[in-house]
Amino acid sequence: MVKEAVKHLDPYVPELTLEQMKKQKGLDKLVRMSANENAYGTSPDVAKALDKWHYADSNLYPDSNADELREIIATQFDIKADKLIFGNGLDEIIELLSRVILEPGDEVLDPAPTFSEYALHAEIEGAKIRSVGLDESGRIDLKAMTRAISSKTKMIWICNPNNPTGTFLEASAIRSFVADVPESITVIVDEAYIDFTGGIHDSVIGLTKEFKNLVVLRTFSKAYGLANFRVGFAVCSEPLIGYLQAVRLPYNLSTFAEVAATAAFKDQSFVNQTVTKIIDERKKWEHFLIKSGLPFYDSATNFIFFQVKGGDADALHEYLLENGYLLRNGLRKDWLRVTIGKPEDNQAVQKLITAFLAK
Repeated sequence: MVKEAVKHLDPYVPELTLEQMKKQKGLDKLVRMSANENAYGTSPDVAKALDKWHYADSNLYPDSNADELREIIATQFDIKADKLIFGNGLDEIIELLSRVILEPGDEVLDPAPTFSEYALHAEIEGAKIRSVGLDESGRIDLKAMTRAISSKTKMIWICNPNNPTGTFLEASAIRSFVADVPESITVIVDEAYIDFTGGIHDSVIGLTKEFKNLVVLRTFSKAYGLANFRVGFAVCSEPLIGYLQAVRLPYNLSTFAEVAATAAFKDQSFVNQTVTKIIDERKKWEHFLIKSGLPFYDSATNFIFFQVKGGDADALHEYLLENGYLLRNGLRKDWLRVTIGKPEDNQAVQKLITAFLAK
């Protein structure tokens, strides 16, 4: 009835909504700091644009080519507009790449730990995942990745900055790596969190002009604060971009999403201000963790992955939840991931951690 590759897969089970969790725990307030959402929201221009649209032509299909959004992104990154493909979140882009490139028996390299959807979609296509451990600093080990390449390798994933560790690789390092990878292997760099590095030259989108086997992913869910709207895109060259467009379903972005993403992208000032706030708060988190004796990886994202050394991460997770703050656990034993929130929430969580450790 179904292909063998999916018979052993467990369905995704979403966490309870905030309202459900508040009711379950008897809480009046619950702040989610577990999903790497943008605590500062999105540009006020988004609401204005949506109000102006006001459901006009809602009975018609959307612009399948997302022309306006396509043109402003192409201009911003100095790339040709036909090198872009949009998806209903990066989830759809990851699915499309796996569907177009992978066949049963192929091998896919990914770092460990990293974003779980890379492995999921490889498994669905019948490919084999070969996970490569991070180096001692928690960064993706490109030398180990190179050594792991075999005659069966078809795809390599690099999440940069990496989720859940938050660690970052310089563009020059990625360029050297891609240059050593055979052209028959597709290298995919997921830059979902790249805006939070604070460096204007940290992206490798420009390298897609040099390497035809390089694909770079970006999303509107993080720095642009549009997680609910599900808009992501990939940049790559022919012939891959043509195959992806052939497989992509038409009208995969709603006009609602296109209008929101266009308005958000045009307001780069808001994005820059948001990133500055998050970097400032991230530094405060780093100082707190150092003072508290809690090891962590250097983060270039809107989250920090830290170890509850000498303590119980699950117990701390539950303690914070009972006090109205939800962090992410279960990614690695004795480790928690905290999304950088607003100052008042960051300070509240830090005080709670201090109290927990003092017990």
